[in-house]
Amino acid sequence: MEKKSNKTLKSFLTIVISLAFAGFFLWLALRGLDFKVIQKSLAKANYWWVLLAACFGIAAYWFRAVRWNLLFEPMGYSISNSNSFWTISFGYLMNLTIPRSGEVARATALYGVEKVPVDKSIGTIILERVVDLVCMMAFLGLTLIFKFNTIVSFWKYIEAEFLKKVDNALSYLYIFLAFSVVLLIVFFIFKNKIKNNIVYRKVIGILMGVSEGLKSIFKLKQKGKFVLYTIGIWISYYFAAYLVCFALPDTSGFTFDDGFLILVVGTFGMIIPASGGIGAFNLAMKYGFMALFISMGKNGEMGGEIGLTYSFISLPLQICIMLVMGLISIPMLAKARNNTIED
Repeated sequence: MEKKSNKTLKSFLTIVISLAFAGFFLWLALRGLDFKVIQKSLAKANYWWVLLAACFGIAAYWFRAVRWNLLFEPMGYSISNSNSFWTISFGYLMNLTIPRSGEVARATALYGVEKVPVDKSIGTIILERVVDLVCMMAFLGLTLIFKFNTIVSFWKYIEAEFLKKVDNALSYLYIFLAFSVVLLIVFFIFKNKIKNNIVYRKVIGILMGVSEGLKSIFKLKQKGKFVLYTIGIWISYYFAAYLVCFALPDTSGFTFDDGFLILVVGTFGMIIPASGGIGAFNLAMKYGFMALFISMGKNGEMGGEIGLTYSFISLPLQICIMLVMGLISIPMLAKARNNTIED
């Protein structure tokens, strides 16, 4: 009973913290914003491009499902593509409630329909995350190659803004440095106790799992297919992000390499544990579009407004896909589970 109440409290605190993150970043993104500008831009949007972007978003689910199945082959499991697809959809739905809970929900759901042990599924999901991180780094590399001037221009803009508020900024910097020093001192004083702490052991366990995941990729029977499906996932992500630009008149002229920066910035925004990426994604897009506009010799603040408009289309699109596919997954998984019991 006590364990159950602790788990409930932990889930409640996770949701509260996630909502706090979302609220804080949304406040940062929206402060000083003229909502009438956003409304006008949204009214001019061509939503056929958004629909096309949604198709690529769903395609990423399918590529991920088929790729996931390849990871089970070395373990002797043959997983149905549809079951894999719907468990992934269910996992994304759970992420909207408690951030990062989707991985466990996905593994548990797969056990219900395919009887794959949860710990083995978690191991494959860790491997997926490692591979996705490598792909993310590849897109970051492309962004640095093709949009280096954009990054430099934005850095100069930030530097100029920093100098305007240098007194306040330095105060925050000193506080941050002092706090970091205190944390280091505490760590060294209580080093042995920290190492025996359950949180520390969990972090080390996760790192060990990542290491094992990296090794397991070499046991794949169909490495070529795995690479192709991975490329398919990230091409789908790219077009799901880039095609939304064509929905807005102000961004319809964005180039192919502009899409690299948009994808990378958006991914960083979604990594932050805010509910559904709300706030963090909006803020990331605001700064990302500011950088693009400044590099084009346009007004940075205008770019920020357009970035927020983009985020008010792209983020609801992602959440809508998660909700629709996730809700459909519930009866589909229930049906598959009943078939498993009958067999």
